[in-house]
Amino acid sequence: MLDFKKLIKLLYPPVWTIALLVPLCAAALIFIFVCGYDTHPLAYAAYVLSFYTLTAIVMRCINTVPKHYRAAKEKVYANPVGERLMTDMPFRTHVSLYGSLSINLLYVALNIVSGFMYQSAWFFVLAFYYMILAVMRFLLVRFVNSIGIGKSRFKELRRSRLCGYILLTVNLALSGAVLMILYRDKGYEYNGILIYVMALYTFWITAVAIKNLIKYKRFGSPVMSMAKIISMAAALVSMLSLETAMFSQFGAEMSPENQRLMIALTGAGVSIVIVTMSVYSIVRNSREIKNIMENETYAE
Repeated sequence: MLDFKKLIKLLYPPVWTIALLVPLCAAALIFIFVCGYDTHPLAYAAYVLSFYTLTAIVMRCINTVPKHYRAAKEKVYANPVGERLMTDMPFRTHVSLYGSLSINLLYVALNIVSGFMYQSAWFFVLAFYYMILAVMRFLLVRFVNSIGIGKSRFKELRRSRLCGYILLTVNLALSGAVLMILYRDKGYEYNGILIYVMALYTFWITAVAIKNLIKYKRFGSPVMSMAKIISMAAALVSMLSLETAMFSQFGAEMSPENQRLMIALTGAGVSIVIVTMSVYSIVRNSREIKNIMENETYAE
């Protein structure tokens, strides 16, 4: 009769055992695939051992990660700044705007320098795109610093509407980038494992952008919502960039015509979504601004 307790215990080997198995399995798999022994009988033993090692790592992570997460969360909440960052959404928006603005300005500088170094219009197009994002985020940061979120809804609506108009210009940079990808063979290239890292990062920021776009809408702040709309637009453009990198790395079997078609369709889809978000924000903010002004007129 099987002893399930012993079987389960096998899934939790000592840490030193896992530390030995990981490099051993990695070396074995590299040797098998490089030398072409993937169908050799001994290769299946390496596959089984690798699967066992992966399972042991996952089980240990399931057992330990939640404990460390709870401990880290308690430490964050014990700190006044950390507690405010976790519970005060306007403050968190303020901090994230500073971080996003700094990253955008860094990208602008890097692309301008690269444009002059390599004499390539591609980098100037990217610099223009990041400059638009930086301008919008700067306007939001300046508003939060001078007035604050939730202090004047009328002024929040006006600043959000202004950013909505500016967001429409992102399509100029996006159209330029798509045309250069289609007709001048420009685009992103990530070598080796970097492309998998960038893919994971792109899907993560897109998922977070969608989540925040829905989450922050319930707070009813036009500035907070606009900050998340900008993040969503940036994530969508990152998805387009990832697609070009994927074609460059794995698109050898797809014809150039089909690649161009896919990129054109993705670019059009991203552009439509950004325009829709911009117009929706402009119309909604304009309608509420009009109502506020009319109510003030009647009150007088």
